[in-house]
Amino acid sequence: MNTVEEKGSLAEAFFMKGFNCSQSVVAAFAQEIGLSEQQAVKMSAGFGAGFGRMREVCGAFSGIVFVASTLYGNTDPEGKSAFYKEIQDLAKIYREENGGNSIVCRELLGLKKAEASDGELSSSWVAEKRSPEYYQKRPCPKLVRLAAEIMQAYIEKHPVTL
Repeated sequence: MNTVEEKGSLAEAFFMKGFNCSQSVVAAFAQEIGLSEQQAVKMSAGFGAGFGRMREVCGAFSGIVFVASTLYGNTDPEGKSAFYKEIQDLAKIYREENGGNSIVCRELLGLKKAEASDGELSSSWVAEKRSPEYYQKRPCPKLVRLAAEIMQAYIEKHPVTL
């Protein structure tokens, strides 16, 4: 069992290896959700950079939702409301703890709109090269760590029962 800090460090390490925010959080919980690291990064690939780099819902928060859904998601259609409340509670924690009061990628990055060369929201699909400058201007490593810590704390308070 990893501590909250260890889980955060693990997620951040995945990000620093070049994985996107969502992949980093999900991969940190691969064992808990019954996936290999390769399966975890593959299944969560499209959620990064606000869903395919459209800068919508933050990939790190999407990672929280992916892990929470895998561990606690409802199988009874009547149970969805209670689970939605749990996701909204996790979103509230993420907003409060990231200091930006948001779960939207572009807002967390300080962008007015998605990074698109032709004005189309979906046209910015090419990821920026990872460099020391990239890491200095992006809050992503910190947000990935935060998301994993929030998810680990949640798991510790809500043990999974199979």
